[in-house]
Amino acid sequence: MDSRIDLARFESGMRDAKMSKNAVASYLYAGKVFDKQFGDVTRQNLDAYKTWLIENFAVKTVNIRLLALNWYAKHVLKNQRLWTPLIKEQQKPFLEDVISEADYEYLKRRLENEKDRKWYFIVRFLGATGARISEFLQFKVEHVRAGKVDIYGKGGKLRRVYIPAALRDMALAWLDDIGRQSGFLWLNQNGERMTARGIAAGLKDRAKKYKMNPDVVYPHSFRHRFAKSFLERYSDIAFLADLMGHASIETTRIYLRKTATEQREIVDRVITW
Repeated sequence: MDSRIDLARFESGMRDAKMSKNAVASYLYAGKVFDKQFGDVTRQNLDAYKTWLIENFAVKTVNIRLLALNWYAKHVLKNQRLWTPLIKEQQKPFLEDVISEADYEYLKRRLENEKDRKWYFIVRFLGATGARISEFLQFKVEHVRAGKVDIYGKGGKLRRVYIPAALRDMALAWLDDIGRQSGFLWLNQNGERMTARGIAAGLKDRAKKYKMNPDVVYPHSFRHRFAKSFLERYSDIAFLADLMGHASIETTRIYLRKTATEQREIVDRVITW
């Protein structure tokens, strides 16, 4: 027999299952939207709901809403036939928002010319190590001296980030000039370790100052730049996967793709018919 969503049973069931407050609120919202838009919980209405979601929302939102209705079907209605498959997010055939090598070099040059040395080295370290921002913030003066940073993740898995020799030597000279012998490498004006937000904001400020596209001047963009530049010079994708700390080489294969800008340039140059 068809029926509307029983929001009270839905909520009490989730609370009994010890779901987080955020999850309960999110799932209840999905249930309310479905109830208002489609009414009875039927296979036909659930399929229509999925289509409507796909047409109006991003993949992540679609799947969260579907998970909510699947939970209701399984735990409240006890009806597995009303389960709705999630959708797979298609990997884009290009890389987005990656700083170009030309822009990377331009940014370094401007920072160096203006003697903005701390931010020059921030950009250099981001681009030359491929570090995630969480790893980047752990860098210490002692790591620069050693030329590497060993970071232990889940299960005691080692991730080693190398600091290239040329960058290490330049950075040590800078650190010696400013009297830094130990401790975290990236400090704010108060002498405290910088945050990911602080790094991102500083990069955006400098992008705007130098009239660069701020959408490509953010911490993770330099990790993408590292990977792209490495493959252009040394085409060993397995080694790159190790350097990037990827669990699977399949994750690294995205760097074999062109950026959207590179694709456009190739199309404009090649297709003349």
